[in-house]
Formats: sequence, structure tokens, C-alpha cells
Amino acid sequence: MPNGFVTALLTPDEMAQADRLANNTPALMEAAGRAVARAISRRFAPCRTLALIGPGNNGGDGRVAARHLARAGWAVKCLTPAQATLNDVTRADLVIDALFGAGLTRPLDAHCTALLQAARRLVAIDVPSGLDGATGQPLGFAPQAALTVTFFRKKPGHLLYPGRALCGALVLADIGLPPAVLDTIQPQTLENTPALFTLPTRSPTAHKFSAGELCVLSGSLPGAARLCAQAARRAGAGIVSLAAEHPLIIPEPGILHRQAPLATLLQDPRRHSFVVGPGLGVERAGQALALLTAHPALHIVADADALTACANQPGRLKGVSVITPHAGEFARVFGPPGPNKLAAARAAARLTGAVVVLKGPDTIIAAPDGLAAINSNAPPSLATGGTGDVLSGLICALLAQGMASFPAACAGVWLHGEAATQAGDGLLAEDLPAHIPTALRRALALAPGGSAP
Repeated sequence: MPNGFVTALLTPDEMAQADRLANNTPALMEAAGRAVARAISRRFAPCRTLALIGPGNNGGDGRVAARHLARAGWAVKCLTPAQATLNDVTRADLVIDALFGAGLTRPLDAHCTALLQAARRLVAIDVPSGLDGATGQPLGFAPQAALTVTFFRKKPGHLLYPGRALCGALVLADIGLPPAVLDTIQPQTLENTPALFTLPTRSPTAHKFSAGELCVLSGSLPGAARLCAQAARRAGAGIVSLAAEHPLIIPEPGILHRQAPLATLLQDPRRHSFVVGPGLGVERAGQALALLTAHPALHIVADADALTACANQPGRLKGVSVITPHAGEFARVFGPPGPNKLAAARAAARLTGAVVVLKGPDTIIAAPDGLAAINSNAPPSLATGGTGDVLSGLICALLAQGMASFPAACAGVWLHGEAATQAGDGLLAEDLPAHIPTALRRALALAPGGSAP
């Protein structure tokens, strides 16, 4: 596990285990409640506040938070669900949801639901009650929080939609739990950050063949393949070519055109990295995929038409390094991901032996061994045609330079999101490659030992 679990995400069961390993002392509850009060005070002016107090640790955290707010001059009332009425909630300017947190495993009852629905402004402790901390899915109803305060490590449900949106602003507080408990828990889910990967560097004697030639298989309309190739060049691939058996107009200097049949191209061992799918056509992508996967030493990224060619036949993807489906493509190959996208991505990775990049606002990167990362830096401007082609080129360029499949996929997804952030509003897919160098510099600055501004 990279960098001492610094980006680990804990399921509710794993967080409960961490509490037990730390002996769940009163000092931890005091620190948690104090952190909630501090986060509230930093964001809101003193106002009439109602703390809805449930059983267990979540309710205890709420009582401590209320005590600290009261000492600071806030007008605070603590009520259990049995004591609270809708009038109590509607009279409050701020409601602290200390009912259940992530420990709930069933839908809220009608009374608790009505109380939370009546809140005008809500702060959640751990997660909004009714939200599954493992999947980000409501267990029936979960309220919209303006602020959520959680402790020690985030949970998958804080990053997976709709949970990410329902949490509002998220504060992660250190309450003194020893990080050493993670050595026992061995969490398998991570938040995708530059702490998870080491970008390739070039030696002083490097040359353009050092990383081999990256080939993007192109159809007769090569727009998608060009986007892919442009990204691969910006991400450091030494030689990038479009492989097509028909003439192409390639206006960008530095991108080569290989017109030989794929079987001939595969005879050169320097040509070891391929992107198959973008704009290729379903039939041709399926044929090319079969040729490529017969060569076990290749780095292969399969996207778009290559995935559609494998509809209901995921076994055809064995031998591929990384697949990059959006939700529709994933459903065509593996079936609908359902409410637990993280489990679905892991199952697909185990089945194919490939790293699965399940694209979306909360992109999941899942490895065949069960390790998975959830990405959180992608802006909504990426929801436009062609950006997935850029991502495929990014990931394949990192594979070509020697990165292993899982860290290459994690790096490619993070760089993709950072490049989009740098590009800003009005993003077009063709804008992204120019921002990849800035994203690379940003990743190096944020990596452990870097010098982030």
C-alpha cells in the first residue's frame, strides 16, 4: 500500500474496527465533538441550534459538540428523536444530525425522516443519516447537508455520488486515532491523489525509443484517434503514431502515420503500446483486439468501440492492461453496475484481469487484486465528447514509459481532472492536451516530498 495509507478510505465496518483497535476512549469522543463544534463555528454565525441525538457514538459526538457550542455562547438544545417534534426542527436555524452516521444499515423510520426533511440547514456528523458510507447511496432517504464532519479517514460514500453531493462541504478531522491501526485493517480503497503514483522520469541518456512507440489504431474518421495521440505526446510518449491501413490527413507535426496492417506492425518489438477503440468502428476494433491480446507482452488500453465489440463477452478483454468504460459501455460488457459501483468495478477487474477505469464524476480505478481508488478532482466540464479519448492516450503514454497498470490508470485519471481544472470553463476535448504539462508539474508538487504551493 503506497505511502502508509495516507489516502485510505475506510468502510463503516473498517472505521468501527479502527475505533475498537484504539479502545474507543472517551478522549476520542471528546475530540470528535470538539472538532464538530470547531467546524461549525468556522462556517456559521451563532444561531438557534438543535442537535438531534441518536444512540451510540454518533449521538455522543453530538452532545459533546453541543456542549462546546453552548460554552461559546450558542443557543443549543439537544433532543432525541423521541423528544423532538417538527416544531422543534423548524424553529432551529441550524440542525446537527447526530442520529446515526455511517453505522445505519436500514432506512430511517418515518419520524426521523420527517425531522431531517424539516431542517432548513443541516450539519451531519460522519455522514448524513440514512446514507450508506460504503456506497454513497441513500438507504431510502438521506438529507442534504450543508456541512459534514468526519474523522480519521474519509469513507467511500463521501466521494461516491450521490453521497458526495449530499455531504455538502466535507471536513476531515484528526481526533487522535493512531494511524498504526491501518496496518491491521489493511484497507483496500483509496482516494486517488498523487500520493498513489510516481510519474516516470527520463534519464540524461534517454531517446525517443526509450519508451517504445505508442500506436493509436485509427478508423477512416480519425478525430478521436488524434485526440488520443495528442494526449499521449503531451504525457511523454517518445513516438506516437496513428495506425490505419488507409490514407489519413494528419495536420499535427510529430504524429506519424503507420499504414501497414496491424499484424505487420506487431512484428517490431519496439512497438509495444496500443490504444484500441476510439473511432475505430466496432467490427474493426473487435478484430484488432483479438490480434493484440494474442501478444502477452503488449500494453493495451481498450476504450469505446473495443468495449462495444465485447458486449456480453467480457472474456474477450483478457490480456488487456486497462479498460476505460463509461457507465453505458460498462453495462454493455458486464451488465449494469447497480448501486454499488465500487463492487461492480472490482468484480469486472477480477473477471478480465485488467485494471478497470469506470468513468464518471466519481471515476473508480479497480485492480484485479481488489485494490481500488476513487477519483475526486474531475470538474463537470469533462462531460463533453472526446475527453475520454484524451484519457485513453494519457494512460497508455504512462504505460509506455514503464508504469504498472494500476498506478498508470490512477495517474492518468488524476492528470485528466487536473488538466480540465486548469483549462477552466468552456472546455473542449481538444483543449485538454495543452494543459497536461501543467497537470504533470502539479502532480509532482503534490506528491510526497514535493513542494506544493
